[in-house]
Amino acid sequence: MKPAHLEMLQVLYHSDDFIVVDKHWDIRIDSKMFYEKHTVQAQLRHRFPQLADPSTYYGFRFCHQLDFSTSGALCVALNKAAAGRAFRCFKDRTVTKAYLALIRGSVEKQKQTLDFSIGKNSSEGKTHMMCIEGTEGCENPKPCQTELTVLEYGLYDGDPVTKVLLQPLTGRTHQLRVHCGAIGHAIVGDFTYSSGADDAPYRMMLHAHLLHIPLEPQPLLVSAGDPFIPTVDPKWIPQRSVRTVTATVKALLERRLEEDRKMKEEAEVRARREKEEEMERKNKQRTEEESEEHRRLCHQWLSDWMVTLSF
Repeated sequence: MKPAHLEMLQVLYHSDDFIVVDKHWDIRIDSKMFYEKHTVQAQLRHRFPQLADPSTYYGFRFCHQLDFSTSGALCVALNKAAAGRAFRCFKDRTVTKAYLALIRGSVEKQKQTLDFSIGKNSSEGKTHMMCIEGTEGCENPKPCQTELTVLEYGLYDGDPVTKVLLQPLTGRTHQLRVHCGAIGHAIVGDFTYSSGADDAPYRMMLHAHLLHIPLEPQPLLVSAGDPFIPTVDPKWIPQRSVRTVTATVKALLERRLEEDRKMKEEAEVRARREKEEEMERKNKQRTEEESEEHRRLCHQWLSDWMVTLSF
C-alpha cells in the first residue's frame, strides 16, 4: 500500500528485447511535465541506465498503455525491431490481456460480454473522460467489447463487491472502467468515474494480471500476480468463491490458443486456395498463349503454302 517511488520497480521478465514490469498503482508511464518525478520511465532509467535509447523521447519504447491508476504487467521493448514485432501483434489483435478487478455490488450474471460503443466525452469538465454511446456529449463512439467472468463475491470495507476477471477484446481508452460502470458495477476506488465520490479506498482496484504476446519464435507470457487478496488488503473479505484465478486464466489461454490454431489453419487453407487459383490462372494464360501461337503458325503455314501454289 506504499506510494510509488523511484526505486520501487518490480521486474517480471527481462530479455535482450523486452522488459515486463509490474507497474505500481498511481504512477504515470511517462510525462513531459518537469514536475512529474515518479514515472515508469524514470524508474527504468534509474534501474537500467545502460538500456535507455537516446534516439527516443522517453528512452524506452512502451508497447502499450496502462492508466495512471491501474497496476500490473507493462511491456517495454528494448530496441526498434522488438517494438515493431510487438506492435504488429497489438495491431492484429493477437495479444491476450486479462485484468483483475473489484467492482461495486454483486454481479448476477457470472459470465457475460459487455458490448458498448465508447466515445470521448465532450461535456464541460469531463473532456478527460470517455462515455457510452447515446449519453450526453459522447463524440465519435467506436465499438468495443469486454469479457467479464465472476471469480468471487465478498465485502470491501463492509460494502458488497465482486471480484472479476476482465478480458478486453478491443483496446479503447478507459474501456474496462466505462464498461463496468455501464452495467452499474463501477470499479472500487475509481475516483474519476465516480465524480470523486469513491475516494475512501487507497487505490483503484484494477490490475493488469496477464499479458500474452504471440511473438515468434518464442511467445511472451507474463503474470503480474493478484493484489486483491486479504493478506495484501485486509479490507477485502471474500465470502463465496465461484472459480479460481488460475483455472480461469488457464481456460482463457487454452481458448485463445485454440482460436489462434483455427485462424492459422484457415489462413493456410486460404493461402493454398489462392496459390491453386494463381496456378490455374497461369496455366490458363499459358494455354491461351500456346493456342494463339499455334494459330499464328497455322496461318503462317497456310500463307507459305499459298505462295508455293502460286508458282
